[in-house]
Amino acid sequence: MLFEKILIANRGEIAVRIARTCRALGMTTVAVYSEADRGAFHVRVADQAICIGPAAPTASYLDAARILAAARATGAQAIHPGYGFLSERPHFARAVAEAGLTFIGPSAEVIALMGQKAAAKRLAQSVGVPTLPGYIGQDQRPAVLRAEAERVGFPLLIKASAGGGGRGMRAVHTPAEFDEALASARREALAAFGDDAVLLERLVLRPRHVEVQIFADHHGTVVHLFERECSIQRRHQKIVEESPSPALNAALRSAMGEAAVRLARAAGYRNAGTVEFLLAPDGSFFFLEMNTRLQVEHPVTELVTGLDLVQLQLAVAAGEPLPFTQEQLRQSGHAIEVRVCAEDPLTYLPAAGQFALLALPNGPGVRNDAGAATGDEVTVYYDSLFAKLIVHGTDRHEAIVRLRQALDGYTALGVTTNLPLLRAIAAHPAFAAGETHTAFLEDHNLHETLHAPQHLPITPLAAAAVLDARGFAEASQRTGDPWQGGPWQLHQPGFALRYTCDDVEQRVTIIPSGSDWMIVRGDERVSVHVLNQSTDALALALTAPGEPERIERLRFAEDENDLLMAWSGNAYRLTRPAPPRLEGRHGRGAAGSAGLEAPMPGTVVRVLVAEGQSVTAHQPLVVLEAMKMEHTIAAPHDGVVRRIHYAAGALVIKGAALVELGEAFPQP
Repeated sequence: MLFEKILIANRGEIAVRIARTCRALGMTTVAVYSEADRGAFHVRVADQAICIGPAAPTASYLDAARILAAARATGAQAIHPGYGFLSERPHFARAVAEAGLTFIGPSAEVIALMGQKAAAKRLAQSVGVPTLPGYIGQDQRPAVLRAEAERVGFPLLIKASAGGGGRGMRAVHTPAEFDEALASARREALAAFGDDAVLLERLVLRPRHVEVQIFADHHGTVVHLFERECSIQRRHQKIVEESPSPALNAALRSAMGEAAVRLARAAGYRNAGTVEFLLAPDGSFFFLEMNTRLQVEHPVTELVTGLDLVQLQLAVAAGEPLPFTQEQLRQSGHAIEVRVCAEDPLTYLPAAGQFALLALPNGPGVRNDAGAATGDEVTVYYDSLFAKLIVHGTDRHEAIVRLRQALDGYTALGVTTNLPLLRAIAAHPAFAAGETHTAFLEDHNLHETLHAPQHLPITPLAAAAVLDARGFAEASQRTGDPWQGGPWQLHQPGFALRYTCDDVEQRVTIIPSGSDWMIVRGDERVSVHVLNQSTDALALALTAPGEPERIERLRFAEDENDLLMAWSGNAYRLTRPAPPRLEGRHGRGAAGSAGLEAPMPGTVVRVLVAEGQSVTAHQPLVVLEAMKMEHTIAAPHDGVVRRIHYAAGALVIKGAALVELGEAFPQP
């Protein structure tokens, strides 16, 4: 018999997704939340919710005692950990069992065994699963690790032994880089997993990352649910996943699946898990690690197998046998998932803010797993992933077409997201050809496409002008003073408007003509007729001289003095003129010095220089931690450190001046 009440020990999109299956099965759900998440989406969709502490994860989502207290207080019978946080912490799984509750996942002993990469690698070797050359020894002294690195050879990877998700991982290409990379990997591993032990592995160039979903019950059945390819990554973290892998044939798929099952059986595994492999260009594959939990990318497996993996997790945890054999499982069609994150698409630095508008695409074969909605806030405390877009088609070509269309219709206004990067990936010919590998982003220079300056199209500018004109026209009927305070000036026969977009001023004249409007920008001219307008959407008929009429649909939202527009897969922020203010330029120091600003909100974890110290271009100055990742702030040029504004441990906002860097040789 399945459970009546489940506590979901997580937040965001995975908590919402688990709740969806529980609700379909008639189970009551309990959400836990930190003080920062009091009004979060996952709290709103649950049947019950209970606060478990302050915003910091260590005092809330990573506090096993608080979560167990919440389970006892609400009468939950089982706890689903989702992914991240406590999902792969043996002490938590053990504490849940000792409290007389059911942990939705494998046993604490198996989590401990497979969570240590070195131990997992030794187990894989013992059952004939191929592994990469490297070092998995107990001796963690820096000198020993440096010597082992020389033996393994460069390039190599330093990897946190206790974790995954790209945290505590550094690629090292030369011996000179090793010491700093080791120190940085250890700091990040300790912060993320509470353990700074590392292992070393030979770095395979241009490999594919292919993983196999496995399931095991308590009755001796262990099966694989085929593979997912997760090769396109940034910062060693996946952003695009698909199934089937375009690189696998039937024989290779069978070999990798059998290897994954063999390893799971040797570990005494139960419930859902994923065995990750590196696939070399020559077709050889190597064991990387095993994730003892539900993966972020599990929806692609659900769409190609027709199974609900969360439902299977609940059934297995309740002692039920798997309802199928390996021979009964089939892949149908093709599924692709992209991770939608609050981050800068160029630098991958996390972003924070409030969604002025979050409108998700829909249509045949389109699925959205989202953990936020319009009005919700993305904070600095947690991972930048807020939603996943998953598509399914009869074949890979149809899936890609649906992915491109869905991404073009995806609207996220008010928060910087990686949607431009995802669109660039989906549109790239190499992606369409299935030529993916872990260096895909670097090899194809997608950042050059994103960096390319774009002339603001007249369509979003015209839409902004029409919205403002209609809004002020309505206001005039109430106040009798239509234009005062608006972004325009009287300019017969129409009105001149000014906006700023990407630091470029845009001047446009709008001329009313009956129920239509004429928009003029320089030599450009377009006639606009409003077909429909709602609170966040606009449909226009536009006609330019010598061109046929075209229908354009846009989404929009207000953010203080800014008008946010989404059109043709892109987002635009149009700032209306504001009264002049007397203030200094943010981030500037004294004369002759430049202020290095925090690129995102976060915590200063290390200050690497001292005031008065001479530094060279690209020398690391400060290390920030945000959303569980470290980010190094480096000197843009040679100079002298004039002032350091924050010490280690300080919490800083985005744009805060961290260091004032003066010229190396000040001029008299």
